[in-house]
Formats: sequence, C-alpha cells, structure tokens
Amino acid sequence: MSTPRPQEHRPIAPRRVSFDWRETPLHWIPDEPTATHVINVLHLLLPAGERWFVKVFKEALPLVRDEELLKDVKGFMGQEATHSVQHAYVLGHLAHQGLDTGPYTRHVDFLFEYLLGERPPLGVPVPEREWLRFRLSLIAAIEQFTAVLGDWVLDAEALDRAGPDPVMLDLLRWHGAEEVEHRAVAFDMYEHTGGAELSRYLRRILGMSVTAPVLWYLWGRGAAYLLRHDPQLAVRSRYSLREHNRAVRKGLLPTWRALGAAIPRYLRRSYHPSQEGSLHTAVAYLASSPAARTAAGAVGRAALS
Repeated sequence: MSTPRPQEHRPIAPRRVSFDWRETPLHWIPDEPTATHVINVLHLLLPAGERWFVKVFKEALPLVRDEELLKDVKGFMGQEATHSVQHAYVLGHLAHQGLDTGPYTRHVDFLFEYLLGERPPLGVPVPEREWLRFRLSLIAAIEQFTAVLGDWVLDAEALDRAGPDPVMLDLLRWHGAEEVEHRAVAFDMYEHTGGAELSRYLRRILGMSVTAPVLWYLWGRGAAYLLRHDPQLAVRSRYSLREHNRAVRKGLLPTWRALGAAIPRYLRRSYHPSQEGSLHTAVAYLASSPAARTAAGAVGRAALS
C-alpha cells in the first residue's frame, strides 16, 4: 500500500548533535522549580521510550513496501536514537547535581522492555502481527503529543523571557523541531502496516485510549519524584497542581487545553499529522540551533576531508 505524502514533505535525517552540560544549573528556569521539573520529566521518559520506538520499528521494517516511507522510517529511527542518547546524558548531569533518577527510570525501563516488549507480557494470547500493530499504534499516538509539545516549545516566548539555561533550551527546541519535522512518520508507518481500514482505525482509537492516560500518569509521577528528591529545595517539595497552573499562566508550560485538544484531532477519521505544527518554524530553528549548526559543520568538514 502506497503512503501519500503531504506537499511540504522533506527528507528525514538525524543530526549528530552534542551538548555541554557543565554550566547548566539544576533549576535551569531560574526560580521556577515546578516548571523546570515538569519539563525535566522528558529526560526520565525519553531515553527508554525512544530506544523502544527504534526497536519496534526495526521489527516492522520488513512490512514496509513503500520506498519513500522506508527512507523516512530509517531517518526517523536515526533521529529518535539520537534523542534517546542526548536525554540520557541529561540524566547523568542530574545525578552529578545530586538528583538520582534511577528509582523512577527503572519503572520506565520495565514498562518499555517488559510490558511492551517483543512478546506480550504474562503470555497474553495476542498474535505476533497484531501485537506489533498495537505497539505501532501506541508510537503513533505518542508522536501526536511530541509534535504538539515540539510546536509549543518552538513558540514559547515566555521561556526566553524567563532567562533559561541556553544549552537546555537549545536541546528542547532542537528536539521539538525534529518532532515537528518527522511528525507524520510514525502515523504513516502505522497506517501502512495496520491492516484493513476499519480495524486500523479502531486500533488507532485503542492506541490513543491507552497512551493518553498512561502519559498523564507517568508525567505527574515523574514531576512529583523530581520535586520530592530535588536536593536544592529547602524542604521536600510536593508536586502542586496550583504551581503547575501558575507556570502555565506564565507561559512556561503548555496549556491543558492545547494538550487535550490534540486527542479529538487525532481521532478524526480524516486526520493526518501533517496538520500539526509549523514545518517552516521547525526548519528555521534547525538552521539556527547552535547544536544543529555545529553538527552540520562537522559533517561538512568530514565530507571535505
């Protein structure tokens, strides 16, 4: 089955970026521990999550019969592998500052490596192809949220006004721009391999029905963990919805409405993720990102040598 491409489609390729965390403070948004740690949950979830994306896509590669989609999928896998590595480095930086994330990330590893591994857990009798399709539907649903978050961080002017650490902001915006750039790949992969149209659509609903509440739970638990174990807070702090909403009003976090509205959009039969975000904004940031520019320069020098 051929997969249609939006007119603004562009090739997907990884950028081998790197970041220097030596000067990045624990509270990289000054005087905003809640906003800092709500965003820091990304570092807890993405190393294991994006490694899992790559593993599942590797399983599904033999099913791809569209050459252009195959190129995009391989580019997507390269980008996600790089994201996983760079966010894992941040975990090491947090540990160096006295914030050990291991007790939380071990639960995340268990989720992706066992509960969502190559075979269904506990011997659940699901056919191999159907289990693969279900996991692809989860990745497509997760990518809906990463595209929305990527678009938000690219336009979050309030973050700039808050005086954040520039290295962390570049990491988030480089990652967010690549999420917008490849926002349709996981969806196209799922649609291409998902079987008959009705079952494909029903499984898409199931994938989002599982993904949305699990992500909400993991994010809340992750923010609570980081605040509770933050060594720079005078007393053990608790995650507060009031403080979260204060950060939302200041523009330091995305609104609940923006996140929630992503769900019904995704569930429309006619939906395609090319409708999410601005590819122009994403490409413009990737052209100006300090890390992406350094990576591009290194590639250019290697090609000339």
